[in-house]
Amino acid sequence: MNLNLLILVVDDEPDVEVLFRQQFRRDLRTGRFSMEFAQSAGMALQRITYAGDQSLILILSDINMPGMSGLELLPKAKALRPDVPIIMITAYGDAETKRQALERGAEALLTKPIDFGTLRSEIETRVERAA
Repeated sequence: MNLNLLILVVDDEPDVEVLFRQQFRRDLRTGRFSMEFAQSAGMALQRITYAGDQSLILILSDINMPGMSGLELLPKAKALRPDVPIIMITAYGDAETKRQALERGAEALLTKPIDFGTLRSEIETRVERAA
């Protein structure tokens, strides 16, 4: 049973993709879900708009990016896909950043370095819900 579940990761650092592909290698290989990577908020919005026949189940976005920040991306992504949870990732998990992220509709805020145990359980929840 493959629903073509898609997780979109938005981060301007190229090594993030490598890290995520390593962490979720088995899931990606067995096709439990696929991951796509956008290097900017603009690219992410395009991808969200044209997700097509894939079920977008989660968006993970860095907050600090050149151009449009993750906090600016949040309401735009939410407007396009109100059904899709968005988890923000930041190197600076201060209270103010967290407040802004949650106010703008983020599901949660993870700080870098990412705790992949926590992230994995978030993803598992979404995959089960989509099943």
